[in-house]
Amino acid sequence: MKDPFVDEVRRFRMEHTKQFNSDLHMICEDLRRFESSLGDRVVTLEPRKIRPTKKSR
Repeated sequence: MKDPFVDEVRRFRMEHTKQFNSDLHMICEDLRRFESSLGDRVVTLEPRKIRPTKKSR
């Protein structure tokens, strides 16, 4: 079953990749630049603490 949302994300990702000739460094740099332009709209959460399970004790 095809998901139209997944197709849209994949289409955008391919267009973005082609803009930078598949250069991963340039793609990441562009995404970081875009992320920094969002200001406070990006949420950074504290890392979750891993609780030991009964098996790991």
